[in-house]
Amino acid sequence: MTRGRLLLWLALALPGLWFGWQWIATPESYGFGHAIKDSGDWAAWLLLLTLAVTPLRLAFRRARWTLWLMKRRRDFGVASFAYAAIHTAIYLVDKASLTVILDQATGWDLLTGWLALAIFLPLAITSNDQSMRAMKRGWKRLHRLVHPAAVLVFAHWALTAFDPVTAYIHIGILAAIEIAGWTLKRRPSGSRITA
Repeated sequence: MTRGRLLLWLALALPGLWFGWQWIATPESYGFGHAIKDSGDWAAWLLLLTLAVTPLRLAFRRARWTLWLMKRRRDFGVASFAYAAIHTAIYLVDKASLTVILDQATGWDLLTGWLALAIFLPLAITSNDQSMRAMKRGWKRLHRLVHPAAVLVFAHWALTAFDPVTAYIHIGILAAIEIAGWTLKRRPSGSRITA
């Protein structure tokens, strides 16, 4: 791992280290509710960043920062999955009952989250150069599942939130990213915006 990539991963880990410390050091004021929310928020934000990379690169093809984002896109995606896994682990520890977990999993609010996690698992596992070489064209087909998985993530957020307004705003951002990507991919190369 290069020094730059190591620094990136340290930066990506900082929010998790912070809310983990908060939960351990001040469990009375920073409990389950804060930890589940913060881990879910970071999973969603990093997912949006991952999805935004392609439209940004298409819009600003000559900008060096978009090339950097393209090179680090898999890192952002894996970090998003890591926060989603932490989010899930916090939920499982809090419930501590297989019966309760299975019973709650049948509702759309949590089923959407479980389905998203199930889709993201193979994406995270295959987010490496070896898998890309082994799977060839199949790798890209598999990783296109990030789009329906993202819809499930934000549906899960909207259905589980006490106040879904923030979730609706993020759904709007997701829609804008998807529309921008779809539109820019279909533009003639000469008409694309460049930096």
